[in-house]
Amino acid sequence: MLASILASGLAVGAIYALIGITYNTMFATSRVMSFTAGQLGMLGGVLGSFFALRLGLPILLALPLTLAACALVGVITEYVAVRPVLKSLDQHLYVLSTLALALMIQQVTALTWSTEPQPFPRLLGIGEGVWDEKYWLPVLACAVTIIGLEWLYRHTLVGRAFLAVAEDNFAARALGLPERNLRIASYALAGAIGALAGFAGGQLLLAFFANGPLLNFYGFVPVALGGLGNNRGAVIGGILLGLFQQAANFMVGGIFSSVAVFALFIIVLLAAPQGMFGAPAARRV
Repeated sequence: MLASILASGLAVGAIYALIGITYNTMFATSRVMSFTAGQLGMLGGVLGSFFALRLGLPILLALPLTLAACALVGVITEYVAVRPVLKSLDQHLYVLSTLALALMIQQVTALTWSTEPQPFPRLLGIGEGVWDEKYWLPVLACAVTIIGLEWLYRHTLVGRAFLAVAEDNFAARALGLPERNLRIASYALAGAIGALAGFAGGQLLLAFFANGPLLNFYGFVPVALGGLGNNRGAVIGGILLGLFQQAANFMVGGIFSSVAVFALFIIVLLAAPQGMFGAPAARRV
């Protein structure tokens, strides 16, 4: 039972961590918390099942098609729900604009796909029991993502431009960096990361339109726990959340496990409002 809790907790935690990284990637270049992150994860599972099961495409083709489709959704999010808000004096309107787009994505998926959970194919057919691929594929996807992002940010000019815009977009624009194009690219990247979360976790979550709000909710917790904009903190927060949630499911079960999760969430934020790994805000006077 302990092995089962650890396996499922790590897998679910890795999915939450990837959604948290999706939040961070969009936030970094726009300072907007886009609530379409969970819908991107949902679309990763739905489109993966569509390409692999309904169309019968091989996994090596279904995966890039799913990533590309969700990257396009990320770009549409920037154009439709983020860019108009950034031009407004009241930029907090992004809460309404991104939530509205998230609800539209969810309802269109329900109408065109199904309102019932649909199966997701086995990707590699490797492993049994706690070593089944449905447990370790999300962990592998999370590890590949965080390593890839670290390499992108530290060793490429585009990655350093992302960091410059994230640090101070006004100064970056003054230096001639294409801030708008970098923001579009970051939303496309976030769409691909969210899709990877849903694709890698499809065997656990299934292809279900209602996964969007669930991932939005639980994917935001690692961001708050790890510190906004801190991808490493999001990974650690997501893994801890997944392990705690699965342990709570085993010990108390049902709705009480969700109560336990958010009770812990509130306690941590009361103790460290900036998150466990976030730096407290400071202003030079």
